[in-house]
This record gives sequence, C-alpha cells and structure tokens, in this order.
Amino acid sequence: MPGLDSEVYDLRGLKCPLPVLKTRKRMKSMQSGAVLAIETSDPLAVIDIPHFCNEDGHSLLESEKTESGHRFLIRKG
Repeated sequence: MPGLDSEVYDLRGLKCPLPVLKTRKRMKSMQSGAVLAIETSDPLAVIDIPHFCNEDGHSLLESEKTESGHRFLIRKG
C-alpha cells in the first residue's frame, strides 16, 4: 500500500465478531483521517468490515484477498 502511512493490525485467527470489535476499539484512539490496515482470516470479515465502516462513518479505502484471508484499508471518519 504505497503512499499511505498506515499501520497493520493483525487480526488473523480471530472469528466474528472479534475482528470488528477489536478494529472499533483500536480506531477510537486514532486521529480522524488516520489510516489503519487490518488483516483477517475470518471469511465473514468481507461482510462485517464494510458494514462496520458504513455504520461508524469510516471510509473503506481498499479490500483485497490475501493468501491467509483479507486485508482492509480503513480511513477513520
């Protein structure tokens, strides 16, 4: 993810609803406009993470399939 200053939050191995709950908690302490990359292995994350972003007012910048699951790039709203 060139050009974006983001940290990667590794949530692989966690099952629904933990990836969303941990992402929400992590983003509460971040500045508005900050970017967080998360990695998940939970197949439901492709539904849950976009829904979480929409509900909480964050921007889902990128969603891509990885070898071990999915990577999402989220900008805090």
